[in-house]
Amino acid sequence: MKKVWPIENLDCANCAAKLEDAIARVPGVENVRVNFMAKTVALTAADDAFAQVTEAVLRRAGEVEPEAVIVTGNQASPSAGSDCCCGRKHDHDHGCGCGHDHDHDHSCGCGHDHDHDHGCGCGHDHDHGHSHDHGHGGDEDEKEQRVLLLRIGAAAVLLVVGMLLPGELAVRTVLLLAAYVIASYDVLWRAVKNIRRGQIFDENFLMTVASIGALLMGDYPEGVAVMTLYQIGEWFQDRAVDRSRRSIASLMDIRPDTANLLRDGEVQVVSPESVAIGDLILIRPGEKVPLDGEVIEGSSSLNTVALTGESLPRDVQVGDQVVSGCVNLSGVLTVRVGSLFGESTVARILALVESSGDNKANTEKFITKFARWYTPAVCAAALLLAIIPSLVTGDWGRWITQALSFLVISCPCALVISVPLSFFSGIGGASRKGILVKGANYMEVLARLDTVAFDKTGTLTQGVFTVTAVHPEVMSREELLEVAALAECYSNHPISKSLQAAHNRLLDQTRVTDVEELAGHGIRATVDGLQVWAGNDRLMRQIGLEPKPCHHQGTIVHIARAGEYLGHIVISDVVKPGSAQAMTELKAAGVQRLVMLTGDRKPVAEDIAQRLGLTDVRAELLPEDKVTALEGLLGEAHQVGFVGDGINDAPVLRRADLGIAMGALGSDAAIEAADVVLMDDDPLKLPLAIRIARRTMTIVHENIVFALGVKAIILVLGFLGHTSMWLAVFADVGVAMLAILNAMRAMRCR
Repeated sequence: MKKVWPIENLDCANCAAKLEDAIARVPGVENVRVNFMAKTVALTAADDAFAQVTEAVLRRAGEVEPEAVIVTGNQASPSAGSDCCCGRKHDHDHGCGCGHDHDHDHSCGCGHDHDHDHGCGCGHDHDHGHSHDHGHGGDEDEKEQRVLLLRIGAAAVLLVVGMLLPGELAVRTVLLLAAYVIASYDVLWRAVKNIRRGQIFDENFLMTVASIGALLMGDYPEGVAVMTLYQIGEWFQDRAVDRSRRSIASLMDIRPDTANLLRDGEVQVVSPESVAIGDLILIRPGEKVPLDGEVIEGSSSLNTVALTGESLPRDVQVGDQVVSGCVNLSGVLTVRVGSLFGESTVARILALVESSGDNKANTEKFITKFARWYTPAVCAAALLLAIIPSLVTGDWGRWITQALSFLVISCPCALVISVPLSFFSGIGGASRKGILVKGANYMEVLARLDTVAFDKTGTLTQGVFTVTAVHPEVMSREELLEVAALAECYSNHPISKSLQAAHNRLLDQTRVTDVEELAGHGIRATVDGLQVWAGNDRLMRQIGLEPKPCHHQGTIVHIARAGEYLGHIVISDVVKPGSAQAMTELKAAGVQRLVMLTGDRKPVAEDIAQRLGLTDVRAELLPEDKVTALEGLLGEAHQVGFVGDGINDAPVLRRADLGIAMGALGSDAAIEAADVVLMDDDPLKLPLAIRIARRTMTIVHENIVFALGVKAIILVLGFLGHTSMWLAVFADVGVAMLAILNAMRAMRCR
């Protein structure tokens, strides 16, 4: 069983890492992910032992980080509202969830505002009648930040006044001590509590020791400045993280709040969760499509930008499928619901984006482990720096001051915040373009792809048969199409439908009699009293005619009437407009091998591969053959991605290093099987996804090199005795601010 709970008062990425490590050691816990960016805990344990595991987890969490309260259904929240993973707060007794199996334990997590009394929006039958009130919780959060800002301002004013006062006035000391207390009382209290619990080495401890040490050395301005600037950095960090959360929440603001249910001739406004499969709903212009379904009346244009990133509207009419999250632009639609809200496209997308932070990248895991031993190691080095040079030189004051600066420098905030924030922002920026990446680990693989294998039908081609050439022998093009369409008018075969679509005129089916389908050959029918044959080469030879050869690739339909050869029609799967350009851009991005894996005939596959510029093609493959062919591409340090439609390609999608589902709008199988989901049919989204992933990884590496580089330089200067407390504060707060600002660049992508 897996459950996802929100965490209140989780304000430190390092604390989140310690909390995850502690929970992972609880007996019975199979897997745990503490998502600092989303402020959630995802816990997996055996079904029969979940209650006992939950109690143990709550006890361990209280021992490690008592301020970070895990909000479950059997536990009251200590604050006015619990944090949703969207970064806002909700007032409720207990939340619910959003597509996961939360068992009524999770706050809404949908990433946008609610102002109604119906359920959570996850599609489960909760019936607990809670409501969301973002305003109150948001006010609490804003109030806390305003109080901190006022404290920082008051401390800064007292610091400046105290520094400007002349001499050794007692008033000066009092002002500076007052500034210190105002700026640091919460940090000091957290440090004391952590020490009592044995959780010593964190930023609270480092700042407390450094600032109190400075005060004891008589460096009152430096001690106050350490805490004041540290609090500025904390305020800035919280604002940056909240802004990133809200940016993603606004990008994914696609959850419909209501549905217009048609029942007994009347329209009832209800919650989407209460609508059953088969119910009829009315969608007016300007409203969001609340549930997936089929249009049974009306026509309109839909804005799908929130799902696919495409600005061009999509036209729908009777018989077309619509998916939740789109916006109806023009006409009134009547839709028969095809799935419950919890199983709808919008619910799956929201759950996917929410849980993307649970799958951590190797870089992120490394930074988390690095921070665990980095801080204790630097504390030991600071102690040695204070003692050993002092024993040699006798200048205890100077080297203790250097050691205190060394402690401030060592704070790992710049790394443990900026790295996950970079991935979080990159995933959010990609989702804005209709590219859903299921986790930071997949973002890493996407950035390293050097081989991409493609399915053909529906991926590189449109997946529908179209007449691409008409070669008449004894009549006009239009007449040949008419004869073929009449002969095929009673058939539902895709080839027959494509012939009728190409004729594009109303057919008088009374002209057609004695229709007979000839398995493996074609069709024989009587049209206007004359016998007509439509089929392949074998059919023509069977009736004693020699078919004319054709240089076009595709399915060739030969037409004969009353023993006379009339000509042939070429039907083929049309290449998508963006496929060729996508291959060009992938090559420019350094993807070395572009391979087609298809079950189609070899001549057709080779023709398409040549037109698109693919480097290799494997044709006439069964589904299991595709897996074997893909395995032949793996290994030798290659990173191989497979792009398919996600329905019949699930085995090969899972076998690849990275499974990429193309055109997955409304496809449950695609969203489940793939690691990356491209929400429309545009192949150009793949090179865009790679560019976004590589840009995100570049930002991650920039932050790591910058943060470690600056700290290393100043730490060396500290060992040499050439640093000051002011420079140390820059190495901590200044570097963290710059790294966070750089991380947020990943949210913006062209």
